[in-house]
Amino acid sequence: MEKEMYMEQRKSNILKGTPMYVGVSIVLLAILFLSVGLAVTKGSVDISIGEVYEIIFYKLFHVGNEDILGSGAIHDVVWLIRLPRIILAISVGAGLSVVGIVMQAIVKNPLADPYILGVSSGASLGATIAIMFGLGTVLGSNAIGVSGFIGAFTVSMLVLVISNIGGRSNSIKLLLAGMALSSVCSAFSSFIVYFANDAQGMQTITFWLMGSLAGAKWQEISIIVPIILLGIIFFSTQYRTLNLMLLGDEVSITLGSNLNKYRHIYLLITSIMIGILVYSSGMIGFVGLVIPHIVRMVFGTDHKKIIPIASLLGAIFLIWADVLSRSIIKGTELPIGILTSIIGGPCFIWLMIKKTYGFGGKN
Repeated sequence: MEKEMYMEQRKSNILKGTPMYVGVSIVLLAILFLSVGLAVTKGSVDISIGEVYEIIFYKLFHVGNEDILGSGAIHDVVWLIRLPRIILAISVGAGLSVVGIVMQAIVKNPLADPYILGVSSGASLGATIAIMFGLGTVLGSNAIGVSGFIGAFTVSMLVLVISNIGGRSNSIKLLLAGMALSSVCSAFSSFIVYFANDAQGMQTITFWLMGSLAGAKWQEISIIVPIILLGIIFFSTQYRTLNLMLLGDEVSITLGSNLNKYRHIYLLITSIMIGILVYSSGMIGFVGLVIPHIVRMVFGTDHKKIIPIASLLGAIFLIWADVLSRSIIKGTELPIGILTSIIGGPCFIWLMIKKTYGFGGKN
């Protein structure tokens, strides 16, 4: 009798949990695929969704007429201009969402986002130094992005070093070290800008800090996409440890698990991911904060479920944020970081008001 009750309960849990999680993932994947085609059609040049997919399939599988699909104005708009930035939007949206979830688990704080540990300020300082001191002659045309990556990664490593001074690091020490370094980096950035007295440089810094996907190129995407994809796959396999981090160090010690080394590994990998994203698109805020909250409210705190769903939802969100950024004001492009903040801020406030939200929701 007990065995039958156990089997019925297990079947019930499977029916209530896994099909919904898998089903939502499939639906989001289909929406993502459709969004790519629709987003590429949006712009100053009218292109049908059929033409978009014909060109994509030709470039990927060499299916179709080479004379029509392999060159020409429509080919260039789809394959060289719009599609690269859509693929970059997918990478940035998915990467920021997953890193946001991981950061929140690392510091055990639902208000954490990918930049909570000073990463944004480190990237900002790196970019400021590149612009104000003319590092383009040394690092080439990607000097701002490369310097931003170096700044973000350096600050992340310093957070690890400082948090381990005077004893082993924990979530609170990581958070405090990140806040302290963030203040220091912001102060140095302001100091450099104040004394440089370079109006053009200040304008360049401001635009970079607002975020943009306009500089997307296939050469960079071929490096960015594999790194972000590998990072998402890695964290998808770490769901047990991430779930344990939400319970705290005391509980994990009683269960025989040392979370300290995992925090260091996760912070190192998230730093690489954020550095790459900052390099490619500048600073884009709120994605890594709002998307994890929305997913947790619906699906609870099990990282096995929420990491793939958040990555797909983040990708879809940033695709359409990019479409809005280049179509909301005719003849100009609004920096996408401004748009995500305009959308993300009120959404986050509404979510907090709508539901009483602890660190999770339903399990």
